[in-house]
Amino acid sequence: MTLAQSLSIGAPEVVLAAGALVLLMIGVFRGNDSLKGLSWGAVILFGLAALTVIDDAPVRELAWNQLYVADALSSFLKILILGGAAAAVLMALPYMERVKLHRFEYPVLIVLATLGMCVMVSANNLLTLYVGLELMSLSAYVLAAFNRDEQRSTEAGLKYFVLGALSSGLLLYGVSLVYGFVGSTEFTRIAAGLSAGEGRNMGALFGLVFVFAGLAFKVSAVPFHMWTPDVYEGAPTPVAAFFASAPKVAAMGLFLRVALDAFSGMIADWRQLVIFMAIASMLVGALGAIGQSNIKRLLAYSSINNVGFMLIGLAAATASGASAVLLYLVIYVVMTIGSFLVVLALTDADGNAVETLDDLAGLARTRPWLATALSIFMLSLAGLPPLFGFMAKLAVFNSAVDAGLWLLAVLGVLSSVIAAYYYLRVVKILFFDPPAGVVANGQGGAVVNNGMMVAAAVFCSPAGYLLLGPLAQATRLAAGSLF
Repeated sequence: MTLAQSLSIGAPEVVLAAGALVLLMIGVFRGNDSLKGLSWGAVILFGLAALTVIDDAPVRELAWNQLYVADALSSFLKILILGGAAAAVLMALPYMERVKLHRFEYPVLIVLATLGMCVMVSANNLLTLYVGLELMSLSAYVLAAFNRDEQRSTEAGLKYFVLGALSSGLLLYGVSLVYGFVGSTEFTRIAAGLSAGEGRNMGALFGLVFVFAGLAFKVSAVPFHMWTPDVYEGAPTPVAAFFASAPKVAAMGLFLRVALDAFSGMIADWRQLVIFMAIASMLVGALGAIGQSNIKRLLAYSSINNVGFMLIGLAAATASGASAVLLYLVIYVVMTIGSFLVVLALTDADGNAVETLDDLAGLARTRPWLATALSIFMLSLAGLPPLFGFMAKLAVFNSAVDAGLWLLAVLGVLSSVIAAYYYLRVVKILFFDPPAGVVANGQGGAVVNNGMMVAAAVFCSPAGYLLLGPLAQATRLAAGSLF
């Protein structure tokens, strides 16, 4: 394949890479005053990259000496990643204005992290996987500590960096074991090598465990979840929203490709790991959130809990299971971004962020539309019908039942019941507690954020079911790339 063909197939990454360099140069020469222009420039860049993705044929195409793959799965995930990244850039503008954090590097770092995520979901080789993962991670470490004058932010960045370095080491060790015992790092050759051998390849099995450990860290699955609450609480709120959305999509999509493509010959082995992580994540996320008093920490445990539900679909190891995971990702991203948009709008009279649940008491009487939006997102995250979040959980439970994993589906339902407690507790605080009077009236300059919040609330409401048909068709087509 010629260089021109590879550049054409990898057009989304080419656009993002070139655009990131242009934005960086503009920021260097024009300084922090260019933050707003660079942010909108990044959004335009994401739109251009999305157009190159939509233009792709649904057939599977390989490029860059078999290191890169473009198919329906990568296209689906990239559209979702680019949408989440664009929302993270736009929602930060009013926040940066309020906290006097005018630094042009923010949109550039988001673009670079997005470039890494797009490389991740198009990886056809364990080395491509690592390059994309590290490009995303290095940008994320800086973003977590972006507000370097605040102790919580620098602490979040340091914790994320140290634990992220550990997970990268585990992942690389697993890659070396797989290469040593299979003889290749290319996904298709790994699958062929595992299928050709007689009996269980114990060396490759150990490598699989370490690779899955590294990926589990990126999706915040238990027992590699310990960084999530502290980083979400300490990082700037738009950064926490970004961490909870686009990188989750990329990491979970990569999880699907590695498990169902590269290690398709070891389903019986890795299914046990995934089932354990699913059950542990659901329970830790549900129980850990009960005692939280900070809304961002609560959303962090909610993220862990929801990852557990997604892993149920992966454990099914079927086309319907993969399709259910992709549907869950779409709905989860919208619910999460909507929740963080509400958190961004919660400020006191001095413009300081309000993050304590007790300070939100009686919000329905002073900011009824804000309380209603947050309630929709909380109840949708809980999976209560008729909100759209119910369909996400129903899809993964159905895939588990179809695969014969009845006990896992039952545990998932029980975990949903436990998790519903803290989601309903938030609604109770908003509507039935005496007003705390801490949250002030809406701040100006957040028209775009309010528009995104309304759109997310409508999507999570029963109106979202109007999109169920097209979404189901798109997820089935994307999941079909793995089977």
